[in-house]
Amino acid sequence: MGELIFEARRASYRYPAAHDEAVRAVTLAVPRGELVAIVGPNGSGKTTLLRMLLGVLHPTEGEVLAGGQAAHAWRRRELARLIGVVAQREEPVFPLRVYQAVLLGRYAHLGPFRAARADDLGAVERALARCDVSQLRERWVATLSGGEWQRVRIARALAQEPQALVLDEATANLDVRHEMEVFELTAELVRKEGIAALLVTHHVNLAARFGDRVIVMQDGAIAAQGTPAEVLRRDVLERVFGWPVQVEQWRGVPQFVPLKREERAE
Repeated sequence: MGELIFEARRASYRYPAAHDEAVRAVTLAVPRGELVAIVGPNGSGKTTLLRMLLGVLHPTEGEVLAGGQAAHAWRRRELARLIGVVAQREEPVFPLRVYQAVLLGRYAHLGPFRAARADDLGAVERALARCDVSQLRERWVATLSGGEWQRVRIARALAQEPQALVLDEATANLDVRHEMEVFELTAELVRKEGIAALLVTHHVNLAARFGDRVIVMQDGAIAAQGTPAEVLRRDVLERVFGWPVQVEQWRGVPQFVPLKREERAE
């Protein structure tokens, strides 16, 4: 196992005034050189767990580490050099062109007053090309489609040149081509550059195809974790999602098909 980027040790979190814990006794480790996908139904605790791993929420029990130290103890600018994040939703706040938006990914390296240098500009150009948005560089971000804006946000995270990339439902607004390109790009960065990647997604089949490891969450706890073949089984998926499924193999990778009501008894 490579250098650990994320680690949780029996970590739990309860929101103020909530009766139940949103995350319960989660233990996991995400090293460099591995793509880990987190899947589960709505309300299973995926986003809360992610916020704990990023230091936004401090666990009420247990501990969460990022880069070997308590996640909540990082200065945000320093953490941005370690982890690039693409959240589920974000609305443009300021009128920016695409190139300017991606250049913001270099803030953690530039600071508030230093002008961009050749290495900063090079990182931006590589990020634009990787996400297939170079041709949009002069467009105002307010004029982009939802899918175009999502790819620009991923480019901004890549411009940080992080050791880990976190995608929280980052392909939700993308068409099939660009969704597959994001998964393939992430897998390539893991394989060739040795970064860690943590993907929260509803696309269980893509998680199985691209993930080195899959974590399945249910009711705030980890229901199963391991290789796709180990965890994406019919009994696990039916219990977690509360719906009958059929699991087939595609080139040795499990793929699941939700069944129609009339197919349940077949």
